[in-house]
Amino acid sequence: MPTNFGGRHLSEPRNAPRPGRVVPRVKFGIATFITDEGIRPGPLGAALEERGFDSLFIAEHSHIPASRESPYPGGGELPRVYYRTLDPFVALTAVGAATQNLLLATGIALVPQRDVIHLANEAASLDVVSGGRAALGVGAGWNREEMRNHGVDPKTRGALMGEQLAALKEIWTKEQAEFHGEHINFDPIFAWPKPVQKPHLPIYVGGESKAALDRLAKYGDAWLPRGQTRAAELNRVRQWLADQGRTDVPFTIFGAGPSRTALDGYAEGGVERVTFLLRTQPEAETLAELDALAKVAHDAG
Repeated sequence: MPTNFGGRHLSEPRNAPRPGRVVPRVKFGIATFITDEGIRPGPLGAALEERGFDSLFIAEHSHIPASRESPYPGGGELPRVYYRTLDPFVALTAVGAATQNLLLATGIALVPQRDVIHLANEAASLDVVSGGRAALGVGAGWNREEMRNHGVDPKTRGALMGEQLAALKEIWTKEQAEFHGEHINFDPIFAWPKPVQKPHLPIYVGGESKAALDRLAKYGDAWLPRGQTRAAELNRVRQWLADQGRTDVPFTIFGAGPSRTALDGYAEGGVERVTFLLRTQPEAETLAELDALAKVAHDAG
């Protein structure tokens, strides 16, 4: 196994200065797909901390239906990585074991496709084993056939997700949790572990639609807009949230490119964190790309 990452030997102190180390005003992290064909989760996490990145947000798809009826939102053919994602909580646990300070986040977990009690347990378990470093990035999803295979009606997935987020908070914060809604219904339960973070690990709401923003205002602890979101929209949403009484919502950009113009726009929009989109590649190629992204972040900071 290589003994250095981007020119810094592993025997050096963790905080030793190195060329390209990220010391920004805005925090910088990575968003990616972890698959069976790319760098392993542990080495990826170690490489991120070596370069000063503060967070890792990873995507999920439980499967891809062979029918391929739902068009890929990005246009064209569905990229190979969508077919091969590791379970995010398993992958993030491996990342957590190889790191000390990295924020471990889903980006995004497809909440309507998950059993809410299992999801509460998985996310809280990650927070416990990582010492309070977990975050739950959430979204409603786009692949309608995938949802249907989980028994979810695409037309009601938004309403279902809202109840799931409310139920998660009940499970995480109450000794005996119960929830009675149209889609989620359970009598009092005991459910441990509880998250290390109080009142619970943060929920990052993904998406820029009106429905996503309403979900953010009602249930979210942070917003996770995608990289194409402009400064004007960031500022508009910030004012809109303030009008809803939410002046406490930090913004993390999900899947940004290395454009300096875009980075300046995010800074103008007052974002807390920018996550660069990292291609899924073997280890050597990944480390080289991370070196380049660390330099971009250093220059921007």
